Amino acid sequence: MTRPPGGGPLLDGMVPKHEQLRALLTEQVTTRLRPGDALPGERRLCLEHGVSRITVRAAIGQLVSDGLLVRVRGKGTFVAGRTARSSLHIASFSEDMRRMGLTPTTAVLSVERGVPAAVTAAAFGLAGGEAAHHVRRLRLADGAPMAVDDAWYHPGLAPDLDRRDLSGSIYRMLAEQYGREIDHAEQTAGAVEAGAEVAALLGIPLGRAVLTFDRLSSSGGRVVEHARSWYRADRYELRMSLDRQHSG
Repeated sequence: MTRPPGGGPLLDGMVPKHEQLRALLTEQVTTRLRPGDALPGERRLCLEHGVSRITVRAAIGQLVSDGLLVRVRGKGTFVAGRTARSSLHIASFSEDMRRMGLTPTTAVLSVERGVPAAVTAAAFGLAGGEAAHHVRRLRLADGAPMAVDDAWYHPGLAPDLDRRDLSGSIYRMLAEQYGREIDHAEQTAGAVEAGAEVAALLGIPLGRAVLTFDRLSSSGGRVVEHARSWYRADRYELRMSLDRQHSG
């Protein structure tokens, strides 16, 4: 048996204590505390939840990595600003935001069938002039605009996609409804100045720098999605772990 987040000693069970504590702290950070607020000290957390200092440090370390907390040498640990920090991995926008303690929502801007650009058609293996699904969506986190997605989907791998509810995770839909779990992606990241439409949708000044992502997502060796996204650079950042490669 485990104790749900809410305070008091954590109990032994299938969920490790550092994961229980991480969930509890995530709930506190995202619903009760504000950016800049100090987190209780390690000793207090140990006493309140009946866990070791190693457990506390593991939970806090993960939240620091997720961008929810920030350590200040000699002063303590504080709630970070609401910039979303994502590590490079395959996940839907919804999964990514929830992992960071944010609530994702989606506004569907348009859904239609059209002829994609040559590079998209080639990635899908479509004949010239063959139509595909074209979906444009505004993605929000905690009710504030975060990204604009402009994506094409293979018509044969998701044949009636344009008749479904696309306000949730399309990756989950591809897996559950079509048996097409996204297991590989090729992505290029860059930065551009926001054009008029993107700026208006994201609520930023025209010409403000935004992060761009161009992504081909595949399932079982077949390209299912070709998406381009524009993210607010003041609300979203990437985190990467880098290792030196040694040559012989």
